[in-house]
Amino acid sequence: MSIIAPEIEMVDRSTRSIRYLQHGWPTDLCRWHAHREYELHLIVETRGKAFVGDYIGDFKAGDLFMTGPNLPHNWITDQVWKAPVETRDMLVQFSHESVEKLAQGFPEFSQVLELLQLAQSGIHFEGFNPTFARGHMESIRDNKGAERILAFVRFLVRLNEHAEKKTLSAVKLIQPQGGSKHARIAQVVDHVTNHFQDGCSVSQAAEMASMTEITFSRNFQTVTGHSFVEFLNRIRIGQACAMLYASDDQIITIAQAAGYNNLANFNRQFLKLKGMTPSQYRDTARKDLAPHLETTQ
Repeated sequence: MSIIAPEIEMVDRSTRSIRYLQHGWPTDLCRWHAHREYELHLIVETRGKAFVGDYIGDFKAGDLFMTGPNLPHNWITDQVWKAPVETRDMLVQFSHESVEKLAQGFPEFSQVLELLQLAQSGIHFEGFNPTFARGHMESIRDNKGAERILAFVRFLVRLNEHAEKKTLSAVKLIQPQGGSKHARIAQVVDHVTNHFQDGCSVSQAAEMASMTEITFSRNFQTVTGHSFVEFLNRIRIGQACAMLYASDDQIITIAQAAGYNNLANFNRQFLKLKGMTPSQYRDTARKDLAPHLETTQ
């Protein structure tokens, strides 16, 4: 088991379909945790480190994120912020079933389901106007009943239209759903996720999906947002991240277990995807996450 396994949070939605929450810093609500619901998360103040699945990156005031079901996450403000902050985070939690039923009743809304697919890996909405984001959050907060739902739906539509969506964690990016193209791509994703050490060429993946290489490459890029080679590297590096903070194994051992026979190539790919070396990733994850877990256990 990982030394930084997330705390599982149960969200009560028995009397409402979405949950709005805002809080300051520091607070016990800021912890490494996961829940079944999607979460829209706006950083109002401070800056620090964002942890989403295996992703570690910087965050600043105005950054907007979405996390998917059971995807661990936490935002840790840098220690240079000494004074308490009244409102650091504004967030909305909602279920997949709610949006799916809405799309069933209103087919025009079905495109938003593609946004939820991306959120399975976590999304950073790069360049989204922070004033608009806060306005949408305040509208959800200040309305009740059907008006709150309308404000929430309006926000989802704007987010789906936003072009700069950066996926964060190397977890499964798509789920099998209607349409043979999606189902066949999902089959390849499942294979890569379960057999990432073995390696898989584009031609082998195309054959698995019963497509030509050109058609497969185009469809894979459309569905996942990544080329096949990029996706394979994301999965391998993601697995390496889990091993880095869950064990004391040597980096060369972890590289080989992740499917990299060449340590230099592993280090290069890791730096490209994570913006830091494997050693730096291990040190950062243990320093910033493990101590916070100890205080909540």
